[in-house]
Amino acid sequence: MGVWQVDADTLAGSRFVVSRLAEATASLRKLADPVAAHPGERRWLDAHLPGYRARLAAEPATALLLDTAFGARWIADFMTPTPDGAREDDLADGLARIRATPPEAVRADLAVSSPGRLPDALARADDLAERAATLLAWVWRETVLPEWPRRRRVIEADVLARTRELTRGGWAAAFGGMRPTMGWLGEGRLRINAHDYPPRDISGTRLLFVPVTPQQGWVSWRDPADRYAVVYPCAGALADADRTVPPDGLAALLGTARAQVLALLEHPLTTTQLVALTGQGLGSVGRHLKVLHGARLVARRRAGRSVLYFRTPTGDALLTAQRDGR
Repeated sequence: MGVWQVDADTLAGSRFVVSRLAEATASLRKLADPVAAHPGERRWLDAHLPGYRARLAAEPATALLLDTAFGARWIADFMTPTPDGAREDDLADGLARIRATPPEAVRADLAVSSPGRLPDALARADDLAERAATLLAWVWRETVLPEWPRRRRVIEADVLARTRELTRGGWAAAFGGMRPTMGWLGEGRLRINAHDYPPRDISGTRLLFVPVTPQQGWVSWRDPADRYAVVYPCAGALADADRTVPPDGLAALLGTARAQVLALLEHPLTTTQLVALTGQGLGSVGRHLKVLHGARLVARRRAGRSVLYFRTPTGDALLTAQRDGR
């Protein structure tokens, strides 16, 4: 299995970051392997797969590049530059780093992601890095940017949830829910995947945790290896937040904003998470929760320093009846 050895200073300095670069890369990977993890992802794929496939049909070399770069066990390293960590708007820097990859380094990375003889079309080409960067920029511009405000709110809500888990249960709890094969083994050992790679000592480096809304994940590091990143998918209940658009009848009854809050509370959420997911102000969300709680449509419970809100059976019945058209 893949294990990273970390020290206390690395853990203390680690943090969650929002990355446009990682979000664009995860979206490209999802388009390349279009298996929807939830209805919201299915709707996004239905909207953008035709344009993506038309683009690759017009660029066979780019299509072959992606097939080779996205291997069964590993992604070609040049395709996943490590996020900067200092700022969210890291896309331009990441694209520049991809474009600056020498042709021989690109081919070496492809030999790792897809072992065996490199196709002649790729072995002879010197513009593969440029092709990859251009496609990634297109994916961002055409498929991610139009809905980036919503995606950003989902990512922020996930960070809040992970931070709460970290506060309540330590790093073992925070790591446990990020990726199925990831977990804290104790004695400074972080399992990052189930592959049989030699342990890697990352003590004294920067460790970043980067949530993305597509159900994709990977790890990366920057050479010289002073920064490591774990990219992981947002929790499913948050990533598919757009499925909770309230029925028209419920919106007419409660008001659209209040109905949206009720619809989101299928899973327990904090006030701060609801603010991130809805885009409403803290005061507005608080007032909606007060009314819904008074009407016994939602209940609340304390979890450490946080208060979690969730729908009651009455709230569930009301929402179900509206969705079923009864």
